Amino acid sequence: MSLMFGGGESATINLIYNVVFTLLILISGNLVLRRYWPQFALQRSELLTIYVMLNIASVIAGHFILQILVPTLPHAFRFATPENEWSVLFNQYIPNGLAITNPKVFDDFYSGNSTLYTQEHIQGWLKPVLVWSVFLSTLLLLMAGINALLRKQWTEQEKLSYPLIQLPLEMTNVSRSLFRNRLMWISFTIAFGINLLNGFHLLIPSIPRVISGQQYDINHLFSQKPYSAIGWTPVSIYPFAIGIAFLMPLDLSFSCWGFYIWWKLQKIAGSALGISGIPQFPYADEQSFGAYISLGLIALWLTKKNLWHAIQQGLFNNPTTENNTEPIFYRWALGLICISTILLLGFCLYAQMSLWVAICFFVLFFLLSIGFTRIRAESGILFHDLHFTGPDAVMVKTLGTRRFTTSDLTMFSFFFFFNRAHTSNPMPHQLEGFKIAERAEISASKFLIAILITIPVASLAGFWAYLHGVYQFGSNGSFGWGVFNRLSRWINTPTDFDSVSTMFVLLGMINTILLAIIRWKIIWWPLSPIGYAISGSYTMNIFWLSFLIGWIIKGVLIQQGGLKVHRRIQPLFLGLILGEFTMGSLWSLISVITGKPMYDFID
Repeated sequence: MSLMFGGGESATINLIYNVVFTLLILISGNLVLRRYWPQFALQRSELLTIYVMLNIASVIAGHFILQILVPTLPHAFRFATPENEWSVLFNQYIPNGLAITNPKVFDDFYSGNSTLYTQEHIQGWLKPVLVWSVFLSTLLLLMAGINALLRKQWTEQEKLSYPLIQLPLEMTNVSRSLFRNRLMWISFTIAFGINLLNGFHLLIPSIPRVISGQQYDINHLFSQKPYSAIGWTPVSIYPFAIGIAFLMPLDLSFSCWGFYIWWKLQKIAGSALGISGIPQFPYADEQSFGAYISLGLIALWLTKKNLWHAIQQGLFNNPTTENNTEPIFYRWALGLICISTILLLGFCLYAQMSLWVAICFFVLFFLLSIGFTRIRAESGILFHDLHFTGPDAVMVKTLGTRRFTTSDLTMFSFFFFFNRAHTSNPMPHQLEGFKIAERAEISASKFLIAILITIPVASLAGFWAYLHGVYQFGSNGSFGWGVFNRLSRWINTPTDFDSVSTMFVLLGMINTILLAIIRWKIIWWPLSPIGYAISGSYTMNIFWLSFLIGWIIKGVLIQQGGLKVHRRIQPLFLGLILGEFTMGSLWSLISVITGKPMYDFID
């Protein structure tokens, strides 16, 4: 559904709804097995292992990884013309084997009404698919090695809460079954019914629509300057987002919508001061990038003692003396990190990237990834998208294109598939999987093996699924246009060092560090640096009101009834998530079966 109709993009939020729905189906089938064929019933550990494997597979195949990479591979050669001069500008810098250059292979890719299963098509795609699958697998293996070093500090010593794993853990907990809770079924029915009604409204407009999942822009209410500077400000309510907000810490849900309003106030202030002519002001993307970098650095700083201990153990101790509860021996984790790093840098050198550029790029990328992983473990945030502001874009924007060779810029474009937005970053899903293994008493080493198997299989399966569909229906170029139009603009319009963008990146870093220090010093401080980082993103426009509602409800319940009432009422909000995910998944399945667009509750 995501590929053909641009809807049902489940991996664009951190709690992946098609995986939750699949777990629900497995649990339902398991009830039948337990009654009639108990020897074939799945254990809780097996259900949760499947859940984590599907999370990683869905992220790889999702909207922000393979669905960007695949249409990028043939695009530069298919749409090169004498007018755009792509052949002269950058096609000659694309290394052999990284893209599709044969018109006999990519013509049918765009026209459709064909099939992948011809010798010419398969041979044409085989090398790029294998090369990029190895690259992607190496990237995720490096993430797994870093997670193995960080896991003990965050999971066992700091005991971070990992809010996003609460739903699958509760769903598979037989001793206190979520499915016997009356509050859960009440909210499940409400959320399910809302999505059912809205789906029927899409098919039969005369059926009324419930105000949910639809964005109403209130910008028109502020037509006079300086208030008109607020720009796109949608008002929308999502039951599942209210449920997620209830699981989040109060200071974070408050910071999400509070800082969102703060960004809008900055735009109004900028207009009042006469700087509204600068469309980037207040440079929210740059500030957010700097904030995430600081969150990654802070996460490493907080982990420095345990991290140094793990490195020492890995370098100098016999692996057999290590704690066998770890998913992988520290020595093996360090080896995995070193080998993966060498392979990634070797790939970049093969593509004729400058070594310093490749090193800076991956250092920034993994600092972002560590920051995402830490805030997910600590807060359970629903997204960390950072649209169009990956290390590639920020390095070019701040330093200027003249600092980079054409090969550097070309490879930045091919790395766009995992940097367009970062909600689909696989690293947090891996660490959440390790936490699930600990809570469900699953063998950490066996669990790691399942994850490692998933990575290459998911990559190859994702490539196959995309190509299988596109050769039938054809492609209009999809994400490839954005990738290579940006590259053409970089080359045709050289830029120098941008002091303003750099200043706002540094401002984001400094503000985040200050917020973190204040939060450590003042217990009651309500503003979270995590909220500052994520509030300026595109996705916050969609969910800010739901976070506000969830914050109000949770705050009132805790103030009136304390934590006891909070725990008792929690199934009500889990039901909101599960009900909306269930009906949303059913609409997606109907779309796949009928071949027609259906209601998308995340749209």
